[in-house]
Amino acid sequence: MKDNNIVQDKSYQFALRIVKLYKILIDKRKEYVLSKQLLRSGTAIGALIKEAEHGQSKEFTSIHNDCKELICLLASIVKTTKQSVKK
Repeated sequence: MKDNNIVQDKSYQFALRIVKLYKILIDKRKEYVLSKQLLRSGTAIGALIKEAEHGQSKEFTSIHNDCKELICLLASIVKTTKQSVKK
């Protein structure tokens, strides 16, 4: 994998192991329903990571900023509440 991204490397290796397990489940255990779901979910991780890397859109940034603002407000409320309880 390029850029030595450990998350991508690990997710790729995980996906390869999932494919091997899928083949075992199909060939030896004759399990078709759960094995297909395992294959879909186990190999989707890499795609989800790629999507997240490129998901730094304006909307994401806006939501992130809103969350930071809410955290600051909530922290302030907790601090004020603690101070008023001490008095």
